[in-house]
Amino acid sequence: MISLTIEDSVATMTLCRAPVNAINEEWIEQLDRILAELETLRHVNVLHIRSGERLFCAGADLDLIGSLFATAPGRERMIAITRRMQEIYARLERLPQVTVAEINGAAMGGGFELALACDLRVVADTAKVGLPEARLGLLPAAGGTQRMTRICGEAVARRLILGAEVVGGADAVQLGCAHWVAPAAELETFTRQLVARIAALPPLALSECKRCITVAVEGAEDGYEVELAGSAALLADGDTQERVRAFLNRQ
Repeated sequence: MISLTIEDSVATMTLCRAPVNAINEEWIEQLDRILAELETLRHVNVLHIRSGERLFCAGADLDLIGSLFATAPGRERMIAITRRMQEIYARLERLPQVTVAEINGAAMGGGFELALACDLRVVADTAKVGLPEARLGLLPAAGGTQRMTRICGEAVARRLILGAEVVGGADAVQLGCAHWVAPAAELETFTRQLVARIAALPPLALSECKRCITVAVEGAEDGYEVELAGSAALLADGDTQERVRAFLNRQ
């Protein structure tokens, strides 16, 4: 369903549940196990999330929904599954690694919520993304309303979620849902180059920068003090000292 490969400082997670990477309970728990492993791998700088199928991720497994929604106990279980998705996507968001989603094809509902939990998103020009749950009388409850509003702003979130709108790659970038759009034939190369560039940076610097950005977004801590604490930790780090000395010696 999901494979993980690690090469030097890059972890590549490939969604490979044919045919459309539909999300079920087994998929959710496998993702959680992979994230737990990544939390311990401090030498890994970047997690690259991609799909081995023609779609990035179509969202919830329709067979699972069909087997549960008709009864009260089934609906309770659906809420429990959605709560579990919230927890695991939050775990993805908290990873020390920089996370990059390569969206090669449709990313809908829970699939796009997965991408929104990543730090960076690259989308193919032919891909379609959205949170269209309102069409079914539902809402994107695996963090979709919260992250889209935070990332894209209230106006865009209201447009896309309340209108159940699905947009193409170029529009996704224009609206702030993704960072880069690339021709479908060039998407993999573009994303791998991006990942390689980030992976060449020091892991501690990346994790401290990521923490500072998170603090700025959440607003629960004094971000300026967090910057100073992070800077102190970095200045004491041997890799940072070596890099600074090398830079100074070039002057």
